[in-house]
Amino acid sequence: MQVSVETTSGLERQITVTVPAERIDQDVDRQAQQQARTRRLDGFRPGKVPVTVIKRMFGKAIRQDVISRVVQETFYEAVEQEKLKPAGGPSIDFRSDEEGQDFKYVATFEVYPEIALADFSQAEIEKLSADVTDADLDEMIDTLRKQQGSWAVVERASAEGDQVKIDFEGFVDGEAFEGGKAEGMDLVLGSNTMIPGFEAGITGASAGDELDVNVTFPAEYHAENLKGKPALFKIKVQSVSAQELPELNEEFFSRFGIEDQTVEGFRTEVRKNMQRELKQALKGKLKDKVFGKLIELNQIDVPQSLIDSEIDNLRRQAVQQFGGPDSKIDPNTLPKEMFTEQAKRRVTVGLLVQELIRANDIKPDEEQVRATVTEMAETYQNPQEVIDWYYSNNQVLSQIQSLVLEDQVIELLVSSAKVTEKQVSYQDAIKPAQQAPVEAEETASA
Repeated sequence: MQVSVETTSGLERQITVTVPAERIDQDVDRQAQQQARTRRLDGFRPGKVPVTVIKRMFGKAIRQDVISRVVQETFYEAVEQEKLKPAGGPSIDFRSDEEGQDFKYVATFEVYPEIALADFSQAEIEKLSADVTDADLDEMIDTLRKQQGSWAVVERASAEGDQVKIDFEGFVDGEAFEGGKAEGMDLVLGSNTMIPGFEAGITGASAGDELDVNVTFPAEYHAENLKGKPALFKIKVQSVSAQELPELNEEFFSRFGIEDQTVEGFRTEVRKNMQRELKQALKGKLKDKVFGKLIELNQIDVPQSLIDSEIDNLRRQAVQQFGGPDSKIDPNTLPKEMFTEQAKRRVTVGLLVQELIRANDIKPDEEQVRATVTEMAETYQNPQEVIDWYYSNNQVLSQIQSLVLEDQVIELLVSSAKVTEKQVSYQDAIKPAQQAPVEAEETASA
């Protein structure tokens, strides 16, 4: 077997493989002889079909089968011989496939990049910290009460926090526009679910009032024909309702499945959940910053085949998230461009993390694995059953080990970087990265 390698561009490689005719012909003869012993054909006794008949009738199919297997075998022989690391499967182009002649094909594929990790000791990382204060706890309990609250019609002017039932129709340049009309819509004033100025125009109105509210659509509005346009909304208020909050009693506590159905027991459980959420949020923000800096310091080429594969994963996740597990949406209908940047970042981080693991010979810390499993199990009613399930399922446990490995990589990088700590409020800490204050978010999240 002869092999030659050519670098076509970046990470793309082409290998030309030439296989001696004897190897192909011998395999074809061997398969034809085997079929002659096992095939049943009219006019011939079992096991007595001549090889020449088999070749005449099935020779092309046999040769195709042999070629397919030889390509698979010789491709991996070739990349091992040339010490190449393919990233994704090859594209095969047959160059010579004539009986009695050497078989030649060209395989085109991408390889993994060679990574020389940059020194991370000069990286500057801002690490956020926060606490759950009593005021944060009180605000969360108020939020939970509002989520469980009910609405009662009141005979007064509306105020922020009230729910109004309205009919409305919108006009631009004197013409009604598509999607600008609704009847009997419930709207909580102050929720900021409508365009700026709409809710303010209703605040102070009473049931039966008819209003003309002038607003301007935002310049970045999703509908192209309405961007930046002034609009008039004709609104009729059907009713005004005020929210009635439930009392902090056993009936209310039972809705959350809390065993200690006292005010103190409830506050303790809510605080624990908030602290768990805070820990994950701070961990996620630190991870985004560290990985962002890692990418910045290590500019590497990324195989397009890996990016395409990750785009497919993100498409499937999006369909599952918005359409549910039984969704009939074809993931491939989602525009590739929606996921390209995120996919490239994920693949880049994955390659760099794997190199860090290899270079530092990092193994999953079993104590950290057990602590992670235990922490996840604490959110369930029978934690020990959950722990036992994790440790009886190797596939699921390996996912936890991968998470722990990632945490260990972050710890390694943070320990070598220049870290400054910044105290922020609970609310700022749990905001998604893109909503956090600019000074506290230097690196775009994935």
